[in-house]
Amino acid sequence: MWQLDSPVRHYPWGSRTVIPELLGLPSPAEQPFAELWMGAHPDAPSRLADGTGLDQAIAANPDELLGTRVRERFGPRLPFLMKVLAADTPLSLQAHPTTAQAEVGFAAEEAAGVPHDDPTRTFKDPFHKPEILLAITPVEALCGFRPVEESLHCLAKLQLPELMPTIAALATGGLRAAIPQLLALSALRKTSLVSAVAARAASFVAAHDPEFINTYRWAASLAETYPGDPGVVISLMCNHLRLAPGEAVFLPAGNLHAYLCGAGVEVMASSDNVLRGGLTSKHVDLAALIEVLDFTDGRVPVIHPVLGPGGLRYPVPVDDFDLTRCQVDVDPGVLTTSGPQLLLCAEGTARLTAADGELVLEQGQSAFVPAGAPITARGPAVLYRSTTALR
Repeated sequence: MWQLDSPVRHYPWGSRTVIPELLGLPSPAEQPFAELWMGAHPDAPSRLADGTGLDQAIAANPDELLGTRVRERFGPRLPFLMKVLAADTPLSLQAHPTTAQAEVGFAAEEAAGVPHDDPTRTFKDPFHKPEILLAITPVEALCGFRPVEESLHCLAKLQLPELMPTIAALATGGLRAAIPQLLALSALRKTSLVSAVAARAASFVAAHDPEFINTYRWAASLAETYPGDPGVVISLMCNHLRLAPGEAVFLPAGNLHAYLCGAGVEVMASSDNVLRGGLTSKHVDLAALIEVLDFTDGRVPVIHPVLGPGGLRYPVPVDDFDLTRCQVDVDPGVLTTSGPQLLLCAEGTARLTAADGELVLEQGQSAFVPAGAPITARGPAVLYRSTTALR
């Protein structure tokens, strides 16, 4: 077992309280703490006590640390990344590619010599990035496209001439026609459209009209931060999801989404491929985004846990990762798995016992456990465990 020193990302949308309080730091912090990364992603790997990156340690001894099955399936790298994500303001609208799309896009940019730190670079690696977010505070998010008929009603209710081309495109060609039409508008038309949508949406909110009130409230708010951004209009066509603590959502490749506010434990395939579609000042690769987007409409299910080995497991349809919430009591509980594990102590104090000794994790601390290592834990504590879903 190795205790980890894990990096924090200080993005502007982050919370000044959630992660600092988890880590026992002064709160509110002087700068936003957006994400705590636990894993072996080469951009920001966790580090061992001697300063070695977890990615380097795994690359030097993959079979022992990952297990043969994981190494054969995913290569000599940890295939998942765990984060604590804490948002006070909305993240950008974004989607992630499939493995095939990532491989093609990454190879093309490598061949073209696009530097990895170039702000116009789209594919950072050749891997997909499905993810799950488990809410630890109430979370609001845009997640996938709502049913087209509902989107048509939401847009038409605003009674804006500026929206008629979008409504016509949606009615005749569906989302695959409407979204590119919006993104391709001139800057002047985008500004005019978003301004009109925001003003009309705000008027419905002020009138306490209950239909679409949360959708309209967020559209008006987003327009204040991102004037002229077509993502404001796209948000009207997205499902608005509210997660209570303990509920989760899985985001597959192609799902257009944006976390609006709240905090959660996020586990994903270890990739940094993000294709933005709006609500951002960063580069938007329109062609790549349209190629990656899944235009399927419909509800996005909320994931509720099932009882599994070690605690409450949140099942996902990929084998890159698996997430369990472990309620550890004073009596030892077995946490052994066939694959590698990342363990985050979110509450209390956890005492981990393995063949190489005992490791005490206080709140906010995390550890890496090699594949198949027999391990028990006692608390009282709450641990979040990520591993692979290979059985």
